[in-house]
Amino acid sequence: MAAVLQATPQRYPPPAVRSEVRSVWSAQALRGAGPVWSSREDALYWVDTAGRQLHRFHPQRKLRDSWSFDESIGAVAVCASRPGLLLALRHELAVFDPDSGRLQRLHQAEPAQPANRLGDGRCDARGRFWVSTRHATSQVPSGALYRYTGGSHCQRLQSGIGPSHGPTWSLDHTTLFMTDTAQRRVLACSFDADTGTLGTPRTWLQLAPGEGHAQGLCTDAVGRIWMARSGAGFVSSHDPDTSEELLRISIPATQVTACTFGGSDLRTLFITSASQQTSEIGLLSEPLAGALFAVEVDSPGLPAHLFVG
Repeated sequence: MAAVLQATPQRYPPPAVRSEVRSVWSAQALRGAGPVWSSREDALYWVDTAGRQLHRFHPQRKLRDSWSFDESIGAVAVCASRPGLLLALRHELAVFDPDSGRLQRLHQAEPAQPANRLGDGRCDARGRFWVSTRHATSQVPSGALYRYTGGSHCQRLQSGIGPSHGPTWSLDHTTLFMTDTAQRRVLACSFDADTGTLGTPRTWLQLAPGEGHAQGLCTDAVGRIWMARSGAGFVSSHDPDTSEELLRISIPATQVTACTFGGSDLRTLFITSASQQTSEIGLLSEPLAGALFAVEVDSPGLPAHLFVG
């Protein structure tokens, strides 16, 4: 029996790292977040939530562009049927065209909750944008998870949540994963791709004290779940069925905030970080806090889904 077990291939083998972790943009972001790869532009978009900036990085051309706003930005998605990007601003969802600088405000998600702000978000395979809200200054569970399909079509799916990051989906799109950052855990919900409805959340992974706080998530082409571990200084890869940790990649910044795959072959893992929670002494020992990092891995990620609204 032992010989048979040894000969059986592992369903989710550990990924392999093919390069050193490198800083590709020493942006000193207060709170980097929301990285998304645009295959249309061969560029990575990401935000500095607290710094109120949208960034774009072209790896091949080594170009870096930034746009400043009068309010925080929680997330970004590439639009499918129009130029530009869907932005989750402090209170509103909006479309922004980087070429013209035009900003079109679309919908205010929580007008009755002025203390909340829009946070992390991502599109599913049908082009629906999933975004969470959170209290702007504390970790009280006053937020909610929304499904946005354009115009004023924004439906609340869950309420009473604290700071949450993600979401990401299983490879077969039957499970949605999102973090409960304050409780150091990742939640999983059954997901109906046709209707966009969710089941009851369950704890998929509970992190122990000292193992960091669960932040941004993404899924690779094999189905493994990748997670940024804020406060612990690394990114980890996990078996989607068991949550078993398969790999961890150390990052030269303690506050690691999000990760996504990009590059021409989607084998570059881009990682954002924050400098906001690093003390003055910490900044001397962590000069790359707030940088955008990149590392090559042996297995590709998945292309980002476009917003169809």
